[in-house]
Parts: sequence; structure tokens; C-alpha cells
Amino acid sequence: MKASDRIVSLYEDNAEAWDRMRGRDLHERPWLDRFLMRIPPGGTILDIGCGMGEPIAHYLIERGFRVTGVDSSPSLIAMCRSRFPAQQWLVADVRELALGRRFDGLIAWHSAFFHLTPEDQRPLFARLSGHARPGAALMFTSGPYHGEEIGEWQGEPLYHGSLGPDEYRLLLEASGFGDVVHAARDPECGSATVWLASLACSTASP
Repeated sequence: MKASDRIVSLYEDNAEAWDRMRGRDLHERPWLDRFLMRIPPGGTILDIGCGMGEPIAHYLIERGFRVTGVDSSPSLIAMCRSRFPAQQWLVADVRELALGRRFDGLIAWHSAFFHLTPEDQRPLFARLSGHARPGAALMFTSGPYHGEEIGEWQGEPLYHGSLGPDEYRLLLEASGFGDVVHAARDPECGSATVWLASLACSTASP
């Protein structure tokens, strides 16, 4: 099996290990706050690749936002439902996402784009646009350049894929997202490469 095809089952097989190992220091806070500034108070957020809900979704919930989390791992989603029962948690593959709803914000932090092949990432932007209300914020992390890399986690290959910055900008624009803020390998956020954009108000209907 290719490393890119193993991602879903790798996290499911190691859900408890991921829960133990995932840091909760929330070094992502400055970017989360910038994201939330683009969302109305009490708004709805789609957390794509939410994992076990900590620390990202937990922070959003504490700030008074309503979270719908999706992840391909049933075990991680079960943890979310146990910890945050007032929110909605769904087992879903982002490549086939079709919730029939639009949100005020969409976030995919080290998840949807991070672990998909470049080929699978390209059509994702139009799918996300279809889940975004006019003016909705989108924030995601990617690699700093086009390519594929294989790391290691739990003794197995861990796949990462990315498009290049120019292609991300073109895909965002084509899907109606503008007002783009981009930081490559932000040293104040664990060297994450971050994208933040908003859907044009004329692109989608409520």
C-alpha cells in the first residue's frame, strides 16, 4: 500500500497514541485568533480533520463558536463526541465531503491539505467553497513548496503532499477566495506554512 493511501487507517490504528502525543500548548493561537476575527461572534465553524478535538476545536468552542468536526477516523471522532457532546462530530472523508450546509469559517490545520496528494488537493477548493457562506473565512496549512515527502510516525511511513504557493493562490482565486494572507514556515508557529482567506460575498448564496 502506498503511504498516501495508508493515512486514514494509520490514524485510526493509532488513535490513542495520537491523543497522547498531540501537544496542547496551542502555539497556533495567534493564527486561530486571526481566523476568528473574520467570523461573526457565535458563528459556525467546520473543522476539517479535527482529530480528537484538542487543542484546536477545544479553543474554538471555548471562544463561543459552534463547531462541526469531520475526521476519517471513527475512534478520534468518538473521543470528540465524548469530550464535547454539545457540538457535532462526523466521520467523513474530506475528498467526498457533502454536508449540504454552509459555515462561517472552515479550518484544516495540519490535516486535509497536509496529508492529501497534490492531485487530491486541487478539486478540494471548489468543494470547500460549496461549504462556505458569503464572507466565510478559510484557514489551512500546507507544505512550503510543491512536492511529496515521506516522514515516519509509529514506525510507519507518514505521507505529506503539497502544491506550490502560486498554484494555491490560483486555486483560491478560482474558487472565490480572496483577501489572502500567507506565511511560509512561520517561525512563531512551529514553522507551519499557513493560508488564510475569505470567500467573496458574491460567490455563494446563504
